[in-house]
Amino acid sequence: MIKVENLRKEYSGKEVLNIADLNIEKGEIVGLVGNNGAGKTTLFSLILDLIKATSGKVLSNEKDVSQSEDWKMYTSAYLDDGFLINFLTADEYFEFVGGLFDHSKTDVQAFVQQFEPIFNGEVLGQKKFIRQLSMGNRKKVGLIGALIGNPELVLWDEPFSNLDPSTQIRVRNIVKEHSDNRTFLVSSHDLHHIAEVCTRIIILDHGKVVRDVKNSPEMKEDLFEFFEVK
Repeated sequence: MIKVENLRKEYSGKEVLNIADLNIEKGEIVGLVGNNGAGKTTLFSLILDLIKATSGKVLSNEKDVSQSEDWKMYTSAYLDDGFLINFLTADEYFEFVGGLFDHSKTDVQAFVQQFEPIFNGEVLGQKKFIRQLSMGNRKKVGLIGALIGNPELVLWDEPFSNLDPSTQIRVRNIVKEHSDNRTFLVSSHDLHHIAEVCTRIIILDHGKVVRDVKNSPEMKEDLFEFFEVK
């Protein structure tokens, strides 16, 4: 589904990402882990064509994302608050996103209502603008909004941060429950959540892939050992 070929990104002559080859297949739940500055968000931004590569390319369903917009029809993402529309309420935002996919207001309301346990009565039906919500609730709006429209590819950057433990577990369960015929790319500093939910884990270090393994008990031990010695 996603293929990275000789992908490099530099800022002011400093290389921040260098991945020669990376393939992500349809239906995988891929966890991307690494310390700050490892290149996780840069890779996501390149996959979404938010920034231009210094060299190389990203293919989505065999089409260069920088040369085609076909991928936008089946791709959704939440990286940060910049993906939200802060002068809308959460309900208005969900309806706006649904409208992009020709979903009726009723259909959108029914879809997001299933996530009320994660919203905990603090998001749906509120008169607050998104900018007035807590950081955690804004995160919830972004994550759930990214699932509207039944996207085939979902990118979530740090979905577990700024959430309480119960909500973190619910987010984990959402990934598991909504992964049929869908590819998830999830970046996080939280090794426990990544190890629990992902079928494959990629470790980035200084912009390069240093581990790329299928999830297993042995992998989890290796994962924690890698970061213990960093």
